Amino acid sequence: MPSTQEKVDVVLIGGGIMSSTLGAMLTELQPEWDIRVYEKLDYVAEESSDPWNNAGTGHAALCELNYTPEDENGHVDLAKASQINEQFHHSRQYWSHLVDNGVLAEPKSFINQVPHISYGRGEKGRDYIKNRYEQMVRNPLFSEMEYTDDPATQAEWLPLMFEGRGPGQVNGISRTKIGTDVDFGSLSHQLLNYVGDKGATIRTSHQVTDLERSSDGWVVTVKDLLSHETHKINAKFVFNGAGGGALPLLQKSGIPEGRGYGGFPVSGIFLRTSNPDLVARHQAKVYGQASFGAPAMSVPHLDTRVVDGKDYLLFGPYAGFSPKFLKGGRFTDLPFSVRGNNLPTMLNVAKDNTDLVTYLVSELASSKKARFESMHEFIPNIDPSDWEFIQAGQRVQVMKKDPKKGGVLSFGTELISSADGSIATLLGASPGASTAVSIMLNLLKTCFPRQYSSWEPAIKDMVPSLGRSLADDETLLKELSEYTARTLKLI
Repeated sequence: MPSTQEKVDVVLIGGGIMSSTLGAMLTELQPEWDIRVYEKLDYVAEESSDPWNNAGTGHAALCELNYTPEDENGHVDLAKASQINEQFHHSRQYWSHLVDNGVLAEPKSFINQVPHISYGRGEKGRDYIKNRYEQMVRNPLFSEMEYTDDPATQAEWLPLMFEGRGPGQVNGISRTKIGTDVDFGSLSHQLLNYVGDKGATIRTSHQVTDLERSSDGWVVTVKDLLSHETHKINAKFVFNGAGGGALPLLQKSGIPEGRGYGGFPVSGIFLRTSNPDLVARHQAKVYGQASFGAPAMSVPHLDTRVVDGKDYLLFGPYAGFSPKFLKGGRFTDLPFSVRGNNLPTMLNVAKDNTDLVTYLVSELASSKKARFESMHEFIPNIDPSDWEFIQAGQRVQVMKKDPKKGGVLSFGTELISSADGSIATLLGASPGASTAVSIMLNLLKTCFPRQYSSWEPAIKDMVPSLGRSLADDETLLKELSEYTARTLKLI
């Protein structure tokens, strides 16, 4: 039987980078609030925030080509790239603020400088990379970008990829030295340690199973997965940051703003090596161009990773399809998420994305040999014994209503909040973790309008460029870039 209801100010569902970021912000802004964090797994940050469930790219739109589409006239649209870059600057500023205040430990425990490189093969690929570079470098946000199509320079920048290649190959690459690798698992742990030390209650092996409206917020039903006891918590505000598990809870909340949303799960596999000879010859994150019909998260890339102070290389992802919403989820997750209000959306997405489904099925059926062969685009000489396959985290892409198409598949994140601001849900995937700070700042403004004006001075201390465009203020851009690079030990 349920126990007596406890009353708290905030419940955070999920122990990943989103809940930990929001929890840290609220702990500083409103230290007297009673905060509860519930994580289904036996340890926090073991799902999407775990370093081996994502590529760790500090997404700043420096190398990710899907953020810079080129039209038939050769114009490269930089709007999304600029937005994501500014958002990552917000993250760097907030993390620097936390380092300055002793909340985060040694910066290299969660962030390390790794050059970000874009790679185009053949004349068409080279021309796109060069055109993209020439347009991006005029924007102050990307002014440090370099370009080369010279084989000798390419071999100098990326010896593992370009040394010993045969003559006559045409490639173009652009490089930004100030890119980063981020361990979001380590970052989440440190943020939640801070939140817990300041009085928040953090419970692992606790699953939120239901959400019901109350007179002053929400009744949150929580199941202790070890004792199998069920508790009910009365919370004034709920953040549903359960990753792949967020959609079912959004549906259980019954808020009208959540109607019509669906989730499309995509699985992935990476190849990983710690061979010191290979690692020493590749110090970069190199993003190529996606195959036709491939989802944004399936862009091939060869990455330097730094986890627990050790360097690795990661290649992939090899995408596939699973109906599970979490790595440890159930095969019924997708079918059980279908409702009358989202079925039309999902059917329209299926109709318009048959090439994507075909691609994912073909990837799922590809052999180990075929997967190694696809690496030859990046590494000419491969010894399979140097590499191991690892399962990446599930990514649940957002399906939502669209006035023209009926439903669209959205690659990104979506923050859905109730009209009264008492509950908010985050759906979607990349570049979510890298832009978690901006997402949570938007949540604070949306869900806490009465408190926000009094919080604003403290928030601007956390993120000095908030409300200002760094692209339009080169002096501020330089000042804050130098500050965060110095504080985070990136120089």
